[in-house]
Amino acid sequence: MDYVAQLRCDVEAFEAAARRATQQEDNGSLCLVPSCPGWSMADLVFHLGSVHRHVIQVVSSGRRGWPQRADRSWLRLPTGRASWPDPQRAPNHGPLPPSLLDWFREGASRLAELLAGRDPAERVWTWGREQSVGFWQRMQAIEAAVHRWDAENAVGSAGPLERLLAMDAVTHTFEVMAPARRRWSPAPPGQGERMRFRQSDGFGIWVVQLDTEGALLNHGTGCCHAELTATASDLALFLWHRIPKDGLEVRGDASLLDLYFKVVPPQ
Repeated sequence: MDYVAQLRCDVEAFEAAARRATQQEDNGSLCLVPSCPGWSMADLVFHLGSVHRHVIQVVSSGRRGWPQRADRSWLRLPTGRASWPDPQRAPNHGPLPPSLLDWFREGASRLAELLAGRDPAERVWTWGREQSVGFWQRMQAIEAAVHRWDAENAVGSAGPLERLLAMDAVTHTFEVMAPARRRWSPAPPGQGERMRFRQSDGFGIWVVQLDTEGALLNHGTGCCHAELTATASDLALFLWHRIPKDGLEVRGDASLLDLYFKVVPPQ
């Protein structure tokens, strides 16, 4: 799929939701983001805008890792930002500054333009096993879609993830995110449990076997200890820790879904 086109679509919708939040805040109500506990909308905008600039710096400069926190020049922060959120003090209770949204728009546009002009096979550093521009095209499209849902959910108008991207996000969860999360933080070792994730608005089926090494994704058949059926969007949102399994169709041992995939703070 065209990841960059989808990225552009979702960052535009993200910005629109954030601007709706400023109208809510004009009435004296701080816009918190329920799916990102401890964040206000201003925190979410600054987070995604910073991620965009991280990726711009990595892809454009050939860095071998994230830019150092001490050097903030790559963020291109404007002067006169006293009202901007402080990432160390979330949730920030001040209103969402219009200049922050302008900064976000500029960075999102630069990122999309950069990724659109690069060969997906070009070798660059990533935090995953795949070291390519294609990794960032896929990752940034998915991250923008999930955070777009966060922003829209915060203002009461969350639309589903685009179906094909959501299907890819489910695969990405097991191929990329599950191994990474296991490296970043302790995770309960699997005991050979098999779980099936079935798409209700298409034909996608993902069978995952959990063992001491991680998650093995295959598309085979056979007995599973638990099965979750939902739309591609809801499957992706569940696996990305945005929605609980409540209200989704679960068969078998539902406790396994809580053990390995329960909703936790997603930042």
